[in-house]
Amino acid sequence: MDFFNYKNGELYCEDVPAARIAREVGTPAYVYSKATLLRHYRQVADAFKPIDATICYSVKSCGNINLLKVLADEGCSFDVTSGGELFRSIQAGGDPKKMIYAGVGKTDAEIIDALNVGIAAFNIESEAEIENIDRVAASIGKTAIGALRINPDVDAKTHAKTTTGRKGNKFGVDIDRAEAVFEKYRHLKHLRIAGLHLHIGSPVYEIQPYVDAVMKAQALIDRLTALGHKIEWLDLGGGFAVNYRNPTQALPVTEHAKALLPLLKDKPYKIALEPGRYIVGNAGILLTQVLYRKSSGSRQFVIVDAGMNDLIRPTLYDAYHFVWPAQPRPDDVLETRDEDRKPADGEVVDVVGPICESGDYLAKDRLLPRTARGDLLAVFTAGAYGFAMSSNYNNRPRAPEVLVNGSSYRIIRRRETYEDLVALER
Repeated sequence: MDFFNYKNGELYCEDVPAARIAREVGTPAYVYSKATLLRHYRQVADAFKPIDATICYSVKSCGNINLLKVLADEGCSFDVTSGGELFRSIQAGGDPKKMIYAGVGKTDAEIIDALNVGIAAFNIESEAEIENIDRVAASIGKTAIGALRINPDVDAKTHAKTTTGRKGNKFGVDIDRAEAVFEKYRHLKHLRIAGLHLHIGSPVYEIQPYVDAVMKAQALIDRLTALGHKIEWLDLGGGFAVNYRNPTQALPVTEHAKALLPLLKDKPYKIALEPGRYIVGNAGILLTQVLYRKSSGSRQFVIVDAGMNDLIRPTLYDAYHFVWPAQPRPDDVLETRDEDRKPADGEVVDVVGPICESGDYLAKDRLLPRTARGDLLAVFTAGAYGFAMSSNYNNRPRAPEVLVNGSSYRIIRRRETYEDLVALER
């Protein structure tokens, strides 16, 4: 559930008309709902409360410091993957002692910064990284704490570019090598490997891959414990899916918890999770305005002012985002958002942007209400990996970000200017 709904014939974000935001802020623009962000964080936290799980929001999914502050104020921890994300999280008021640092290519400078601010732990991806963190920690007189990321060889049944838990992926250590790794590095002086980490991919629509991964990890923990290793926590990663196509596409996290809690309760180690998409995905939309219409052969194009530099997921991952007018005709006002919606006066179009690339599109072969120049479209479920992956390709200033809270909104990142595009080059 989110707080983007059609009322009085137009789209509202909470109690603010989307058209008002577009009129006053311009397009393209990212719009976030504070109520939705909090609802989904609380849903995760409450679902896993019986095992007192630590929830570390994945900053890479959407890292605006104003959104991070909302979550930090709720007691949320953070999962960071770079020095920039660590800095950003601290600027937002996050407690570094509750942060987990992931990523396959941490530099020495990033490791030092993380040690100096006192992060909770590193998720460690390789034997080479184990040796390097131990060396770097020794060089500054610190002791690091880490969890070995294991690759459980579980098929998450997601896109090839977002699956992370199969053999041959760049992430983690193969699970059948994990015992040997623990044994090899049990006597390090400046790094204590005290946990296990796994992350099987994203978005994951089925529960069974999580169950399989947890059972494999727990069997490994039993073997490690028998060898005298003390495992203090198990980090399950994130990846829970959200409703891109229709309201029932993804299971709520409460269903995942029902399956996983029996496996995780009464264990001598702590549990951590790193959701990002599930918390912020449905909390954001991208507003864009129709510029032109054209036809080529049998194809009809609706050209809008948002492009792949604003939202790259469709062209990068073949991702689907539901698209609909913010002020549709009465017959096309939505009860629910559903890919099978049949508009009263519909047409099959490609919704494309202004970028000089054939891959610049937001939707292909999509049945939409007939649109005209100046119409406002909303691209739903754009909160995760939307603005976070945007760029200045074609020298386009990045879109602003807006946070709605009830009946008011504020700009939490201004629209970039042409001067911003060249400021670092002067």
